[in-house]
Amino acid sequence: MPSFLFALVATLLAAMGGRDQRMAAGLSAKLGASTGLLVTLLLTCAASAAIAAGIGAGMAQLFTPAAKQMFVAFALLLAALELAWPFLWKEPEEPTRSLAAIAIVVASRQLLDAARFIVVALAAATGAPVLAAIGGAIGGGAAVTLGWAMGEGLTQRLPLRAIRLLIAALLLVAAGWTALAARGAI
Repeated sequence: MPSFLFALVATLLAAMGGRDQRMAAGLSAKLGASTGLLVTLLLTCAASAAIAAGIGAGMAQLFTPAAKQMFVAFALLLAALELAWPFLWKEPEEPTRSLAAIAIVVASRQLLDAARFIVVALAAATGAPVLAAIGGAIGGGAAVTLGWAMGEGLTQRLPLRAIRLLIAALLLVAAGWTALAARGAI
């Protein structure tokens, strides 16, 4: 159960104001907040979380228990750095209005982000890849649903930079704590 809960919370936090959430908001504003778009985004979240958990399950057999904890600490550190790193957001052009094309673009962004890397690490560390995948899918789905529902209001109403910096600080503390615990210092 910790795998599910940690994956859900960590994925939701790491995806706040991220590229996939902003893309969901932009597409919702441009194309309309259609059910088809939301279902596409949610299926993409589920698929990327499942792939990440599958990779984590494969890696689980390579690590000792302490190495698994350090891997989680590294994933949390990477997520904190990604959240703190400023990035210029350019609204995507969507000339085709194709849900399949949208799914491919969103999935490519999700598979390379820190939120899914946390799912990989949690699946490897806990030995519960199914629960990590479900938690990651729900957390990622909640983030893109928020973006889809708010549309242009996501960037206009929420101080995303401040939110991302606050979450980065929390993840940095969690990474340090996890690393110290892995080394037996606490």
